[in-house]
Amino acid sequence: MNESGAAPTDRLLDLLHGVRLTPTQRRIAHCLVQHAGAAGYLSAAEVAELAGVSQPSVTRFAMALGHDGYPALRRRLRELGVGGGVRPADGNNPLQRAVHAEMGNLDRLAGELADADRIAEVGKLLAASRPLPVLGLRAAAPLAAYFAYFAAKVHPDVRVLDDGGSLLADRLEQAAAAGATALLAFVLPRYPRETLDSLREARDAGLTVVAITDSPVSPAIDHAEVVLPAAVGTDLVFDLHTAPMTLAMVVLQAICDAAPAETQARLEAFESSAARRQLFLS
Repeated sequence: MNESGAAPTDRLLDLLHGVRLTPTQRRIAHCLVQHAGAAGYLSAAEVAELAGVSQPSVTRFAMALGHDGYPALRRRLRELGVGGGVRPADGNNPLQRAVHAEMGNLDRLAGELADADRIAEVGKLLAASRPLPVLGLRAAAPLAAYFAYFAAKVHPDVRVLDDGGSLLADRLEQAAAAGATALLAFVLPRYPRETLDSLREARDAGLTVVAITDSPVSPAIDHAEVVLPAAVGTDLVFDLHTAPMTLAMVVLQAICDAAPAETQARLEAFESSAARRQLFLS
Protein backbone atom coordinates (compact mmCIF):
# COMPACT_ATOMS: atom_id res chain seq x y z
CA MET A 1 0.00 0.00 0.00
CA ASN A 2 1.28 3.48 -0.81
CA GLU A 3 2.65 5.52 2.06
CA SER A 4 0.81 8.86 2.36
CA GLY A 5 -0.54 10.81 -0.58
CA ALA A 6 2.83 12.15 -1.61
CA ALA A 7 3.92 12.22 -5.23
CA PRO A 8 6.25 9.44 -6.48
CA THR A 9 9.18 11.87 -6.61
CA ASP A 10 8.65 12.87 -2.97
CA ARG A 11 8.45 9.26 -1.79
CA LEU A 12 11.63 8.44 -3.68
CA LEU A 13 13.43 11.44 -2.18
CA ASP A 14 12.34 10.33 1.29
CA LEU A 15 14.04 7.00 0.59
CA LEU A 16 17.26 8.80 -0.36
CA HIS A 17 17.19 11.30 2.48
CA GLY A 18 20.19 11.18 4.80
CA VAL A 19 22.09 8.58 2.74
CA ARG A 20 25.66 9.55 1.82
CA LEU A 21 26.10 8.70 -1.86
CA THR A 22 29.15 8.60 -4.10
CA PRO A 23 29.13 10.71 -7.29
CA THR A 24 28.21 7.61 -9.34
CA GLN A 25 25.43 6.74 -6.93
CA ARG A 26 24.15 10.30 -7.18
CA ARG A 27 23.87 9.85 -10.93
CA ILE A 28 21.74 6.77 -10.34
CA ALA A 29 19.63 8.58 -7.75
CA HIS A 30 19.17 11.48 -10.16
CA CYS A 31 18.12 9.06 -12.91
CA LEU A 32 15.49 7.48 -10.66
CA VAL A 33 14.18 10.90 -9.65
CA GLN A 34 13.99 11.87 -13.33
CA HIS A 35 11.98 8.72 -14.07
CA ALA A 36 10.12 8.51 -10.77
CA GLY A 37 6.89 7.61 -12.53
CA ALA A 38 8.42 4.38 -13.86
CA ALA A 39 11.29 3.69 -11.43
CA GLY A 40 9.64 0.69 -9.78
CA TYR A 41 9.42 -1.17 -13.08
CA LEU A 42 12.88 -0.53 -14.50
CA SER A 43 15.40 -3.35 -14.52
CA ALA A 44 18.94 -2.88 -13.21
CA ALA A 45 20.19 -2.92 -16.79
CA GLU A 46 17.70 -0.22 -17.81
CA VAL A 47 18.68 1.98 -14.87
CA ALA A 48 22.35 1.49 -15.70
CA GLU A 49 21.75 2.50 -19.32
CA LEU A 50 19.66 5.56 -18.39
CA ALA A 51 22.20 6.72 -15.81
CA GLY A 52 25.24 5.90 -17.94
CA VAL A 53 26.80 3.65 -15.29
CA SER A 54 27.64 -0.03 -14.96
CA GLN A 55 25.09 -2.57 -13.76
CA PRO A 56 27.23 -3.46 -10.69
CA SER A 57 27.09 0.23 -9.75
CA VAL A 58 23.29 -0.05 -9.65
CA THR A 59 23.61 -3.04 -7.33
CA ARG A 60 25.97 -1.15 -5.04
CA PHE A 61 23.57 1.77 -5.04
CA ALA A 62 20.75 -0.49 -3.86
CA MET A 63 22.99 -1.88 -1.11
CA ALA A 64 23.91 1.66 -0.01
CA LEU A 65 20.20 2.20 0.60
CA GLY A 66 20.11 -0.87 2.83
CA HIS A 67 18.84 -3.53 0.41
CA ASP A 68 20.33 -6.89 -0.54
CA GLY A 69 20.36 -5.94 -4.20
CA TYR A 70 18.48 -4.06 -6.87
CA PRO A 71 15.46 -6.44 -7.01
CA ALA A 72 14.83 -5.73 -3.32
CA LEU A 73 15.08 -1.99 -3.93
CA ARG A 74 12.68 -2.26 -6.86
CA ARG A 75 10.16 -4.11 -4.66
CA ARG A 76 10.48 -1.34 -2.10
CA LEU A 77 9.86 1.29 -4.77
CA ARG A 78 6.70 -0.53 -5.82
CA GLU A 79 5.54 -0.73 -2.20
CA LEU A 80 5.99 3.04 -1.98
CA GLY A 81 3.95 3.52 -5.13
CA VAL A 82 6.94 4.73 -7.12
CA GLY A 83 6.54 3.61 -10.69
CA GLY A 84 2.92 3.36 -11.62
CA GLY A 85 3.24 5.65 -14.58
CA VAL A 86 4.35 5.29 -18.18
CA ARG A 87 7.70 3.67 -18.84
CA PRO A 88 10.27 5.97 -20.46
CA ALA A 89 10.18 3.91 -23.68
CA ASP A 90 6.38 4.11 -24.03
CA GLY A 91 4.36 6.83 -25.75
CA ASN A 92 4.59 8.40 -29.20
CA ASN A 93 7.67 9.19 -31.26
CA PRO A 94 10.91 10.20 -29.51
CA LEU A 95 10.44 13.93 -30.16
CA GLN A 96 6.95 13.88 -28.69
CA ARG A 97 8.15 11.90 -25.69
CA ALA A 98 10.85 14.51 -25.07
CA VAL A 99 8.24 17.27 -25.03
CA HIS A 100 5.91 15.27 -22.79
CA ALA A 101 8.81 14.69 -20.43
CA GLU A 102 9.36 18.45 -20.25
CA MET A 103 5.70 18.88 -19.39
CA GLY A 104 6.25 16.46 -16.55
CA ASN A 105 9.27 18.46 -15.39
CA LEU A 106 7.14 21.61 -15.30
CA ASP A 107 4.42 19.79 -13.37
CA ARG A 108 6.96 18.72 -10.76
CA LEU A 109 8.29 22.27 -10.58
CA ALA A 110 4.75 23.55 -9.98
CA GLY A 111 4.52 21.14 -7.06
CA GLU A 112 7.81 22.39 -5.63
CA LEU A 113 6.47 25.95 -5.72
CA ALA A 114 3.58 25.12 -3.40
CA ASP A 115 5.68 26.60 -0.59
CA ALA A 116 5.37 30.20 -1.76
CA ASP A 117 6.89 31.54 1.46
CA ARG A 118 10.20 29.80 0.71
CA ILE A 119 10.47 31.42 -2.72
CA ALA A 120 9.51 34.77 -1.20
CA GLU A 121 12.39 34.48 1.28
CA VAL A 122 14.77 33.69 -1.59
CA GLY A 123 13.53 36.80 -3.38
CA LYS A 124 14.22 38.97 -0.33
CA LEU A 125 17.67 37.47 0.09
CA LEU A 126 18.69 38.14 -3.52
CA ALA A 127 17.02 41.55 -3.73
CA ALA A 128 19.01 42.71 -0.72
CA SER A 129 22.35 41.76 -2.26
CA ARG A 130 23.96 44.84 -3.83
CA PRO A 131 25.61 43.85 -6.12
CA LEU A 132 23.97 40.56 -7.09
CA PRO A 133 26.45 38.13 -8.71
CA VAL A 134 24.90 35.49 -10.98
CA LEU A 135 27.03 32.45 -11.78
CA GLY A 136 26.58 30.15 -14.76
CA LEU A 137 29.39 28.30 -16.54
CA ARG A 138 29.33 26.25 -19.74
CA ALA A 139 25.79 24.97 -20.41
CA ALA A 140 24.42 27.12 -17.60
CA ALA A 141 25.88 30.35 -19.00
CA PRO A 142 22.86 31.15 -21.24
CA LEU A 143 20.49 30.79 -18.28
CA ALA A 144 22.62 33.12 -16.17
CA ALA A 145 22.63 35.68 -19.00
CA TYR A 146 18.87 35.30 -19.57
CA PHE A 147 18.13 35.86 -15.89
CA ALA A 148 20.56 38.76 -15.59
CA TYR A 149 19.18 40.53 -18.69
CA PHE A 150 15.79 40.93 -17.05
CA ALA A 151 17.06 41.25 -13.48
CA ALA A 152 19.11 44.29 -14.49
CA LYS A 153 15.84 46.12 -15.19
CA VAL A 154 14.78 45.90 -11.55
CA HIS A 155 18.06 45.49 -9.64
CA PRO A 156 20.71 48.23 -9.61
CA ASP A 157 23.80 46.02 -9.95
CA VAL A 158 23.66 42.54 -11.47
CA ARG A 159 27.01 40.94 -12.30
CA VAL A 160 27.09 37.93 -14.60
CA LEU A 161 29.88 35.45 -13.92
CA ASP A 162 29.93 33.25 -17.00
CA ASP A 163 33.65 32.93 -17.71
CA GLY A 164 35.88 30.55 -15.80
CA GLY A 165 39.56 30.81 -15.16
CA SER A 166 41.61 32.51 -12.48
CA LEU A 167 39.68 35.78 -12.82
CA LEU A 168 36.46 34.18 -11.61
CA ALA A 169 37.63 34.05 -7.99
CA ASP A 170 38.76 37.68 -8.29
CA ARG A 171 35.31 38.73 -9.47
CA LEU A 172 33.65 36.87 -6.60
CA GLU A 173 35.91 38.61 -4.09
CA GLN A 174 35.29 41.96 -5.77
CA ALA A 175 31.53 41.46 -5.57
CA ALA A 176 31.77 40.60 -1.87
CA ALA A 177 33.99 43.62 -1.23
CA ALA A 178 31.46 45.83 -3.03
CA GLY A 179 28.72 44.70 -0.65
CA ALA A 180 27.28 41.51 -2.14
CA THR A 181 25.67 39.23 0.42
CA ALA A 182 24.31 36.47 -1.83
CA LEU A 183 25.12 34.60 -5.03
CA LEU A 184 22.62 33.05 -7.44
CA ALA A 185 24.20 30.07 -9.18
CA PHE A 186 22.95 27.89 -12.01
CA VAL A 187 24.41 24.41 -11.49
CA LEU A 188 23.44 22.07 -14.30
CA PRO A 189 24.78 18.81 -15.74
CA ARG A 190 27.49 17.94 -16.35
CA TYR A 191 28.37 19.95 -13.25
CA PRO A 192 31.61 21.73 -14.20
CA ARG A 193 34.24 21.28 -11.51
CA GLU A 194 34.96 24.99 -11.73
CA THR A 195 31.35 25.80 -10.82
CA LEU A 196 31.55 23.80 -7.60
CA ASP A 197 34.94 25.32 -6.79
CA SER A 198 33.38 28.77 -7.27
CA LEU A 199 30.54 27.94 -4.88
CA ARG A 200 33.09 27.06 -2.21
CA GLU A 201 34.96 30.30 -2.88
CA ALA A 202 31.72 32.27 -2.69
CA ARG A 203 30.93 30.83 0.72
CA ASP A 204 34.50 31.51 1.87
CA ALA A 205 33.92 35.13 0.82
CA GLY A 206 30.85 35.27 3.05
CA LEU A 207 28.17 35.00 0.35
CA THR A 208 24.96 33.04 0.85
CA VAL A 209 24.67 30.67 -2.11
CA VAL A 210 21.30 30.06 -3.78
CA ALA A 211 21.58 27.30 -6.39
CA ILE A 212 19.14 26.53 -9.17
CA THR A 213 20.03 22.98 -10.09
CA ASP A 214 18.50 19.97 -11.79
CA SER A 215 17.94 17.65 -8.85
CA PRO A 216 17.65 17.63 -5.06
CA VAL A 217 20.60 15.20 -5.09
CA SER A 218 22.90 17.20 -7.37
CA PRO A 219 26.43 18.09 -6.19
CA ALA A 220 25.21 21.63 -5.48
CA ILE A 221 23.64 20.49 -2.21
CA ASP A 222 27.08 20.33 -0.59
CA HIS A 223 27.92 23.93 -1.44
CA ALA A 224 24.68 25.95 -1.26
CA GLU A 225 22.57 27.16 1.64
CA VAL A 226 19.44 27.16 -0.56
CA VAL A 227 18.85 24.58 -3.30
CA LEU A 228 16.02 25.08 -5.78
CA PRO A 229 15.56 22.00 -8.01
CA ALA A 230 14.16 22.04 -11.55
CA ALA A 231 14.73 18.94 -13.67
CA VAL A 232 16.38 19.08 -17.08
CA GLY A 233 15.12 17.06 -20.02
CA THR A 234 17.39 14.19 -21.03
CA ASP A 235 15.54 12.61 -23.96
CA LEU A 236 17.36 14.46 -26.76
CA VAL A 237 21.04 14.63 -27.69
CA PHE A 238 21.46 17.75 -25.52
CA ASP A 239 19.63 18.60 -22.32
CA LEU A 240 16.46 20.68 -22.31
CA HIS A 241 16.44 23.49 -19.73
CA THR A 242 12.77 24.46 -19.83
CA ALA A 243 12.10 23.96 -16.12
CA PRO A 244 15.31 25.67 -14.87
CA MET A 245 14.56 28.67 -17.10
CA THR A 246 11.02 28.83 -15.74
CA LEU A 247 12.33 28.65 -12.18
CA ALA A 248 14.78 31.46 -12.94
CA MET A 249 11.86 33.71 -13.90
CA VAL A 250 9.93 32.65 -10.80
CA VAL A 251 12.91 33.69 -8.66
CA LEU A 252 13.07 37.01 -10.51
CA GLN A 253 9.38 37.53 -9.80
CA ALA A 254 10.13 36.95 -6.11
CA ILE A 255 12.88 39.59 -6.28
CA CYS A 256 10.37 42.04 -7.79
CA ASP A 257 7.81 41.21 -5.11
CA ALA A 258 10.41 41.80 -2.38
CA ALA A 259 10.75 45.48 -3.37
CA PRO A 260 7.59 46.45 -5.32
CA ALA A 261 8.04 50.22 -5.13
CA GLU A 262 11.64 50.12 -6.31
CA THR A 263 10.74 47.61 -9.02
CA GLN A 264 7.95 49.82 -10.35
CA ALA A 265 10.16 52.91 -10.34
CA ARG A 266 12.96 51.15 -12.21
CA LEU A 267 10.58 49.64 -14.78
CA GLU A 268 8.99 53.02 -15.43
CA ALA A 269 12.41 54.62 -15.81
CA PHE A 270 13.42 51.95 -18.33
CA GLU A 271 10.21 52.35 -20.34
CA SER A 272 10.74 56.09 -20.46
CA SER A 273 14.32 55.63 -21.65
CA ALA A 274 13.28 53.02 -24.21
CA ALA A 275 10.62 55.34 -25.63
CA ARG A 276 13.03 58.27 -25.81
CA ARG A 277 15.60 56.16 -27.69
CA GLN A 278 12.96 54.39 -29.78
CA LEU A 279 14.41 50.99 -28.89
CA PHE A 280 11.40 48.93 -29.94
CA LEU A 281 9.03 48.95 -32.89
CA SER A 282 5.96 48.86 -30.68
